[in-house]
Amino acid sequence: MIPAAVLSHVGFRRDETQILRGIDLTVGAGERWALLGPNGCGKTTVLSLLGALQHPSSGTVDVLGHRLGRVDIFSVLWPQIGHVQGRHRPSGRPTVEQIVLTGLTGTNSLPLRWEPTPEQVAAAREALSSLGIGPLAPRNWTHLSNGERRRVLIARALVKEPALLLLDEPAAGLDLPAREHLVDALEDLALRRPELSSVLVSHHVEELPATTTHAALMKDGVLLASGPAADVLTSSLLSDCFDLDLQVTYADGRWSARRVRQKPGKT
Repeated sequence: MIPAAVLSHVGFRRDETQILRGIDLTVGAGERWALLGPNGCGKTTVLSLLGALQHPSSGTVDVLGHRLGRVDIFSVLWPQIGHVQGRHRPSGRPTVEQIVLTGLTGTNSLPLRWEPTPEQVAAAREALSSLGIGPLAPRNWTHLSNGERRRVLIARALVKEPALLLLDEPAAGLDLPAREHLVDALEDLALRRPELSSVLVSHHVEELPATTTHAALMKDGVLLASGPAADVLTSSLLSDCFDLDLQVTYADGRWSARRVRQKPGKT
């Protein structure tokens, strides 16, 4: 089976700044990856390469069997990639259903003189329903909570039934209940669509769904570790990644991390 993505010796440079150095990463079909690391380590840049939004400065990137630089990304790749970015801001005052439909057109608002087919409307409503937010379809975007907005954007990415789903810090800024609703939705999605490959960028292991299969850690533009989640999300590796003495625990399919503080009087 063709991997969802393969990065081989990838480097990325912007002006005089080397952002990525020698990244080797393979996302297999149906695998659900978490990509973690401190701010500025290059996580979002990796996601932009996987989403065919940028090309590498060196090395090769293959996405869904097609090499960047040798494929028409507009007609071949983008229809197969769902990209969820928390910074997405729809134009105008659209309804939730209209926002999800823009996932089919790849625009911030529905194009003039474009009318969705009944099948496309049904697909948009199904995407919302699958994330537990079907009743939000007629509501205005401005009336939604941050947690509801994140799930709407995931529905927008899913409406075209992509083969690869990319999530850039989907839980950032959410309160605890909203985060848990989002994690539940991602776990349900993995159970319904086990063939869907995904990469989720985060700073926090607490945000990772129990359905996460693999993980990668980045620091200063370099991949520190990658592989099965249980092998990578360890106290030792996460401590190295974040330059902090951490204790990682795993219970009921979820991870948590806390700083190990020295007891008073100890030196």
